[in-house]
Amino acid sequence: MDLYDAIFMRKSTRHFQSTAVDGGVLTGIGRYYEEVPHLVPGIATEIGIMDNTDGKHAPKGLLGVKAPYYLIIYSEEKDRYMMNAGYIMEYLSLQLMTMGLGSCILGSVSVPKAIERRGNKTFVMAMAFGWPRDGLTRPQFKARRLSLDKLCLFREEPQRQTRTLLEAARLAPSAMNRQPWRFVVKKRVIHVFNVRRDLRNNEKLIEFDLGCMFAHVAVAAEELWLETDTIRLDNISQNHFKSTDYVMSILLED
Repeated sequence: MDLYDAIFMRKSTRHFQSTAVDGGVLTGIGRYYEEVPHLVPGIATEIGIMDNTDGKHAPKGLLGVKAPYYLIIYSEEKDRYMMNAGYIMEYLSLQLMTMGLGSCILGSVSVPKAIERRGNKTFVMAMAFGWPRDGLTRPQFKARRLSLDKLCLFREEPQRQTRTLLEAARLAPSAMNRQPWRFVVKKRVIHVFNVRRDLRNNEKLIEFDLGCMFAHVAVAAEELWLETDTIRLDNISQNHFKSTDYVMSILLED
């Protein structure tokens, strides 16, 4: 299994074995993090791994998700830092799956005050992980997601590769499966919008979810050998969907 395969089979794991993960595997996670691209250049990030194999070091507010390990991501607080952190975290989640490890991103947790910061970087998000107790994958058709017809406004019939990117985006995880993204699609351009209703509820968390979605698009583009550019354009109309805000555009290069 590679990252692209993981997109279509990934599920959030909420029940873990208490078995410890080999130290070499944990070191490998750190090495992989160093290779993960950033969605937004120029934002310093860092990760840490909390060992909870003794059951005494879990972050607070886990909503019943108890795991032997928690991956913590820290970031400088710059423009779109939450989106950048979501992008990195989803890459890590997919990589964990290729290693046979389950994971679950935890949207509302706090960590001990002593580890809230790493230098000029602040705690952003925690992700539970470990060996899954109830299976690692689920069939794609069981993913509780909106259809592309409900997520997309097709201005032109998209090319097959564009539709594949959209399907990868559709399967991205989000808090409460809200899928706060909408797309206006042309043959080789995908304009991304955010549902404003959701943004008001929790702006930072929704921005993190958008980063996860952009990670799925990036992984799918790499699998298809597509060159893409994710940029913010100045002339995009807000009138495509009701109650949405323009986020960025994904350009597929010829």
